[in-house]
Amino acid sequence: MGGIGRNLTEFLLARGHKVRALVRREDARAEALRRLGAEVVEGDLTDLASMHRAIEGCGRIYFGMSVSAAYLEATINTAAVARHHGVEVFVNMSQMTVTQMSISETTDSPQHKLHWLAEQALSWSGLPVATVRPTVFLEGFFRQLAAPGVRASDELALPMGGGKTSPISALDVARAVAVILDDPAPHIGQIYDLTGPESADLDHFARAFSAALGRPIRYRDVPLPAWSESLRQAKFPEHLVRHLSAIAELTKQGRYDRMTDTIRTLTGEAPRNMRDFVKLHAAEFNQR
Repeated sequence: MGGIGRNLTEFLLARGHKVRALVRREDARAEALRRLGAEVVEGDLTDLASMHRAIEGCGRIYFGMSVSAAYLEATINTAAVARHHGVEVFVNMSQMTVTQMSISETTDSPQHKLHWLAEQALSWSGLPVATVRPTVFLEGFFRQLAAPGVRASDELALPMGGGKTSPISALDVARAVAVILDDPAPHIGQIYDLTGPESADLDHFARAFSAALGRPIRYRDVPLPAWSESLRQAKFPEHLVRHLSAIAELTKQGRYDRMTDTIRTLTGEAPRNMRDFVKLHAAEFNQR
C-alpha cells in the first residue's frame, strides 16, 4: 500500500544508476518502469530462480514487499540469493513498530511479527544490511482507506479514537532509500526510523483535509470491529485485515505517537505534510 518502488527507480535513474526492477506480472506498472529506463524482470520473491535472475550482476539491493503472509519466506529467499552473489548492500524495508518489539514483546499484527523475525534473520545472515523502518504510510490509511468516506460524506472515518499518528509519504521514504543506495558505505548496520513532519490526532488531520480540499471534513471515530469487517467485505486478505486492525488499535493506545527528524537528516528536505499530500491527490477525495 506504500508504492515506493516506482519513485525509488526514478530517483536512482536520475542519479545515473542502472536499475533492475522485479515485478510480479507484466502490466502497465511494469511498462511504466521500462519507460523510465529500468530493466524489468518478471518473477516472484519466494521463487529461487526468479531471485537469481533479479539479483545476479547487481551490487546494491532494495528489498520491499507488500503486507503478505509470505513475507518472511520472501525475505530469507532474497537474502540467501543476495549473499550468494556478494552484494554490496541490502536495504531492508521494515516497519517502525519493530522498534517496540523484542523476544518477549509483540503485537496482534501477524505482519509486525514477520518483520521482527525478518530483521532477526538478516542480522544473522552476514549481509551488509541497512534497515529502514517507516511508520504508517499516508497512501494507506489516509488515501486508499479514507478516500471513500471523504468522497461520500466528507468524513475521515477511521477507528483510531483520540490517538496520535505521524504518517509519512512513500515518496519521502523512497527519497531516503535512494540516498542510502547512492552511497551505501556509511549506512551499513544502521537502522533508520522514519516519520512524517508532525504527530497529531485525527481531528487535526481532518482540519488539514478541510484546508486542502476547501470544504469541511470531520473525523468520525468508527468502531474497530465494524471497520475490520468492512475490509473483509471489500475482499481484503485476512492477513492484511488483522495487520491494519492492529495498527488502528495501537494508534488508539498512543503507540503511533512518535516523531523523528531522520528524513531531513538523510535527504536534506522536510517530509511532506498532510495538507500538501491531500492537495496533490485532491481528485481522489472529491465526489465523482
